[in-house]
Amino acid sequence: MNKPSGYDEAKTMGDYTPINLGGHYCTIKQVAERNSKNGLPMIVICLDFIAPDKQAGYFTAEFRDDTRPEKKWPHNATIYILTQDYQDKTKTSRAFKTFCTAAENSNSGFKIQWGDNWGAQFKGKRIGAVYGEVENEYNGKVTKRHEHRWFCSWDKVKEQKIPDPKLLPDKPAPASGAGSVPDDFMAIPDGGGDEVPF
Repeated sequence: MNKPSGYDEAKTMGDYTPINLGGHYCTIKQVAERNSKNGLPMIVICLDFIAPDKQAGYFTAEFRDDTRPEKKWPHNATIYILTQDYQDKTKTSRAFKTFCTAAENSNSGFKIQWGDNWGAQFKGKRIGAVYGEVENEYNGKVTKRHEHRWFCSWDKVKEQKIPDPKLLPDKPAPASGAGSVPDDFMAIPDGGGDEVPF
């Protein structure tokens, strides 16, 4: 057998460092306005961890090391948020307001401007994000992943506790006392995620 192309650069199984649970210091790479599959207005936020975070550059490295022909910005660094409350379309979603408030509070003098090209004002801004364990099911197999749970202000990252695991229905969450925040975050649609959009 001849040595396969890219053999020396290929990673072995188990060469994966999971995202630390809890608060992270982030930079916003891009915010784009879209509509969900159901036609609801939403935003798509791409982020990465930055110093002083212990995992600074995590998603940039993951993207760089992606060997697929059509690279996509990493799943856990692409956040989909409905702008309207899912139950009451006359109200703003809690997750959207949380993101906006966290972005304003994380950047001195930054005040959101409403109007055309709204998402562009967030590029390069700082924000805090909290990651927790989320249970998913795919093809009958239950897995647990470390996923984005909510945003927070940059100065509140250190005090964020690891959220209670978000379990599939019919499984009670353990009572750890950390609590969890109800959210309006959307699961990433099939085929979701863009190639690097910035």
